[in-house]
Amino acid sequence: MSTLAEFLDWLEEARTHGPVHHDAGQGVWQVVGHPEVSEILADPGTYSSDMSEIMPVQDDFTTFQQGNFVRMDPPRHRKLRGIVSQAFTPRVVAGLEPRIAEVTTELLDAVDGHDRIDLIEALAYPLPIIVIAELLGIPTADRGIFRRWADVLFDQTAIDPEDSILEAGQKSMARVAPTIREMNSYLLDYIRSRRAHPGDDLTTRLTTAEVDGERLDDQQIIGFVGLLLLAGHITTTATLGNTIVGLDENPDAFAEVRADPGLLPATIEESIRFRTPFPRLARLTTRPARLGDTDLPAGAILQLWVTAANRDPRIFTDPNSFDIHRKPNPHLSFGHGIHFCLGAPLARLEAKIALRLLMQRYDDIALTPDAPPEFRNPFIMVSVNKLPLSVRPSNSAVLPTTAHPSRPQPSSTRA
Repeated sequence: MSTLAEFLDWLEEARTHGPVHHDAGQGVWQVVGHPEVSEILADPGTYSSDMSEIMPVQDDFTTFQQGNFVRMDPPRHRKLRGIVSQAFTPRVVAGLEPRIAEVTTELLDAVDGHDRIDLIEALAYPLPIIVIAELLGIPTADRGIFRRWADVLFDQTAIDPEDSILEAGQKSMARVAPTIREMNSYLLDYIRSRRAHPGDDLTTRLTTAEVDGERLDDQQIIGFVGLLLLAGHITTTATLGNTIVGLDENPDAFAEVRADPGLLPATIEESIRFRTPFPRLARLTTRPARLGDTDLPAGAILQLWVTAANRDPRIFTDPNSFDIHRKPNPHLSFGHGIHFCLGAPLARLEAKIALRLLMQRYDDIALTPDAPPEFRNPFIMVSVNKLPLSVRPSNSAVLPTTAHPSRPQPSSTRA
């Protein structure tokens, strides 16, 4: 399953079996309907995010999972998420706008004069990794290392959709364990250095944070920092690439957005729906449950296909069309309920600023026919690895200067 079209065909075939149905081959219940996925995400008491009891024990993953609140249920999830949530409120994130614009301009300046650029290399990857690394206090010069980690974790090609979910999980774990081990070691060294030499950054604040009156130890902080570092950039990278691909496929929409940049937020939301970066989630029933017309036993493994939910014809008119005027647009790409993506405000802001400045900079932006995009495996992540573009600089755009008299410091992330 190497292309998005093949992946979508597979999901549509699954939909013919009903919005919730048992898949004996994979040993899971497939959930492809929007109302059903929403109901699951809104009920963490019945549908647990903690899959540890069904996955094999592996030391490197166990270390990383200690602070990974995405895989936790209340009340621990609430306590751990609360430690960092105030650093990502919409108000606090809005204060990062000057820095995001500055980094975007610097990155575009670096390819000034080129009539071809790779959007991922030039902008879509470095922008969000620089922003999140600065918030965490991690050296941005190491972003090549972080990209290698992300490529291993989110660019697995040897995925067979007919494998059982447990078999697939075991294969994946074996494949990425060395990268997880390297990441844990790097982050542990950095956390220890921050504890010894505090700075004005989020990692330092994690070393002094308390849960139920107890400080987090260094091993627990690894999962925190790793999750924020990876999730804090990969979604924006995917969104920027996916949005340009979507607009290139729909030139009338591209012309509309150019004429009215006020359409950018709605365009970004439609891009996130149409090409859902993270196509699936997993949950485990804690008790017998009835979902729609289906009875589920306790201990059932559920595979939630967010991509399919975002194209549910019961919710979205003409779901397979890219419509920048879609309203409402209740996509589930950032999740729903207590696990709604903490970094959604930051990802949205980064995408809006980057796309606005990109369109100001260039009169023409188009995919290059002789060098097509390189996509990730959509079964793992719907994203572009390489996106060569032909560009023609604007002669009329007034571009922001890279010189900012007052550059926001990481402390601006405090609520």
